Amino acid sequence: MMTSFDAYVTAALFDSTGRAAFALGDGTVRFETGEVQQAHDGAVLAAAVHPSGQGLVTGGDDGRLMWAEVGGLQELASLPGRWIEAVAASPDSKLIAFAAGRDLHVRDAADPAFARTFAHDKSVADVAFDPKGRRIAAATYGGVALWYARIEGQKPLMLKWAGSHVVCAFSPDGKFLVSAMQDNQLHGWRVADEKNMRMGGYPAKVKSLVFLARGNMMATSGSSGVVVWPFAGSTGPMGKQAAEVGYDEAAMVVRVAAAPQLGWVAAGLDDGRVWACDLAGQKIVPLKAEKGSPISALSMTSDARRVAWGDEDGNAGVAEVASAPQD
Repeated sequence: MMTSFDAYVTAALFDSTGRAAFALGDGTVRFETGEVQQAHDGAVLAAAVHPSGQGLVTGGDDGRLMWAEVGGLQELASLPGRWIEAVAASPDSKLIAFAAGRDLHVRDAADPAFARTFAHDKSVADVAFDPKGRRIAAATYGGVALWYARIEGQKPLMLKWAGSHVVCAFSPDGKFLVSAMQDNQLHGWRVADEKNMRMGGYPAKVKSLVFLARGNMMATSGSSGVVVWPFAGSTGPMGKQAAEVGYDEAAMVVRVAAAPQLGWVAAGLDDGRVWACDLAGQKIVPLKAEKGSPISALSMTSDARRVAWGDEDGNAGVAEVASAPQD
């Protein structure tokens, strides 16, 4: 499947049914089956799969948090005059976290009356749940704040590192937290003792990072190939070197996606190409060979068989990975 939506593709995601959904700069959520929901009066700025696994939760520049699924549309929160620029959801705790300016907000998909707001000194650029959905990381200036999602009146654990933190993710076992920074580097912490680690050497800003292979590896954008860091063991990547897969000096990897339990990774390039790779064999599988606008959104199904992508000009598609694992 390939199509053009004529609007910036903010997110391309697979819900629990394996159906692809695209969140767009024109405020719509479009499903690969053809359904369209006008979720926002303005652009979708961030999206995540709803905790139920059905459809997408989207944040917009109209200050609304929406749940768009094939059968309908529901408003989950409204903050008039604010931009909702980061969204995360936990299927385990059923919680939804989103950032608007300096505030981190939490809602419960199972309890419409539940609401929490956690304030920061600077704007929150990204949010991420730990594996159980009990704690939330908020990437901001000066580090990453860790909050217990349901507790009011708390002070966060602040994992400090100078600079602007823009993307964050927990390892699947919850032991490590990694953030991408504005200045072409990653920073990581071992959560238990706050031991920190610099992960540098990138030629470009890291916009995308993902854990795979049951948490034994982490893949990132920000170079001419996919950068893969080893995360096995109690010390993670400390003292270890990263590898680079699919190096191509003619382009930069700007988006990565993966099958969390498998060793498959997908890459979206700044020249519009998309490929996948089984890291065990390191054979590159081209999924979109035609060049075009930079890839702005990318995801892979948990069985590594399908990849959804979108670019800055509104082109989008779903590709089959022919050599992915078979039953």
